[in-house]
Amino acid sequence: MSIIQSIAGRSRDLGGFSVSRVLPAPQRRSLGPFVFFDEMGPATFAAGQGIDVRPHPHIGLATVTYLFDGGLTHRDSLGTVIDIAPGAVNWMTAGQGITHSERSPHDLRAAGHHMHGIQSWVALPVADAETAPAFVHHPADTLPVVELPGARLTVIAGTMFGATSPVQFPHPIVYAELHLDAGASLELPAEWGERGVYPVTGGGRVGDAELIPGNLAVLGDGPATLTATSDLHAMLLGGAPFPEPRHIEWNFVSHSQERIEQAKADWRAGRFAPVPQETEFIPLPETASPVPPVSYP
Repeated sequence: MSIIQSIAGRSRDLGGFSVSRVLPAPQRRSLGPFVFFDEMGPATFAAGQGIDVRPHPHIGLATVTYLFDGGLTHRDSLGTVIDIAPGAVNWMTAGQGITHSERSPHDLRAAGHHMHGIQSWVALPVADAETAPAFVHHPADTLPVVELPGARLTVIAGTMFGATSPVQFPHPIVYAELHLDAGASLELPAEWGERGVYPVTGGGRVGDAELIPGNLAVLGDGPATLTATSDLHAMLLGGAPFPEPRHIEWNFVSHSQERIEQAKADWRAGRFAPVPQETEFIPLPETASPVPPVSYP
C-alpha cells in the first residue's frame, strides 16, 4: 500500500482564523526533518483586523513560512523587518536562539484581506543545532519552477526533478508546492526519503489509496505515483529522517531535554535577545507544549 498513514489535522477556530495542525501528531512526531506542519486558514479578515503573533523564542530548528494568500510582517532579534507575500519563502534558522514576531502588514490590516498558507518547522541536525541564528528571505521569482505534463511544482527546499531551491539547509530535504491537473500523474521518487502529500484543495490518490482532505498522507517505501482525480493543489514534503529523536516543547526543539530546560529558563529570565521596537512578548506557558504562541485579536 502506497499510503501507510493518513494524519488528520486538528482544527481550532481562533477568533475566525482556522489553524489545522498536522505535525506533530500522536501517531507520528516527524516526517524527514519536518517536526511541525500547520495550515493557516483560509480566512478572511475585515478591515482593521489581522494576525498578531507576539515576540517568542525558538531554538534548534528553522521555521518556514509559505503563503498562498495574504501577507505577514516578520521581525526578529537580528533586526530583520520584512514582509512576505504569496509564493515567497521566509526561512529563519533559530540555532542557539532567536526571538521573532509575525503580524499582518499595516496596509492589509487596514484594507481587510484573505489569509492562507503553511507554517512548518524543520529540525536542525545535531551538529548544527547551536549554529548562529540567521534569517533569509527568498522572493517568489527566485524559487525554481518545474513544468511537467499536467504538473507545475515550485521547489521551496531541496532538489526535485533536477531543480534546486536557493534555500540552504544542512540535511536532505524535499519541499514543494504542487499544482496537478485532473487526470495527470506524477512519480514521487523513493530517493527523496520519507515522503508526504498534503492536499490543500482538490482530490487525488497515491496508487489505489485516496487522499483525504486536510490529512497528511505519509507514503511507504518504494516508488509511488500521485494522480489527481480533480485539479489538485498540494504540498509535497519530506526528506531523510534523523537518527536521533527530537524533543518538542512549546517553541523549542532539541535532541536534548536538558537543552530545552535551559531554553525555558533563559526565556523566563529574559536572556533571549529582544525584537527591536517590540515591547510585547509571550510568557512561557505554565505547562509548555508543542503549540506555537499565537494571539489573534
